[in-house]
Amino acid sequence: MLLLQLPQHRNGFVLAVMMANSGGAWDNAKKFVEEGHHGGKGSAAHKATVVGDTVGDPFKDTSGPSLNILIKLMSMVSIVFASFIIKNTLFK
Repeated sequence: MLLLQLPQHRNGFVLAVMMANSGGAWDNAKKFVEEGHHGGKGSAAHKATVVGDTVGDPFKDTSGPSLNILIKLMSMVSIVFASFIIKNTLFK
């Protein structure tokens, strides 16, 4: 059963990284337009980046903290399995 769940965790990790990065990119795009690029505030580009920032903020706020927990969990599981593998393969 565990082997069937492993690809789902890997896909979830990739999705979380994508969400954290894209949320930051949308926030940076809004700041870039607000500096005066592509028409500045009030332009169509600014309206689009405000919508993107509205989507990007929850992406950053939800997936960023969950990545920290997932990385800690993955490192603990790898330490446990590494000691198990070393004990059962190298010292027989």
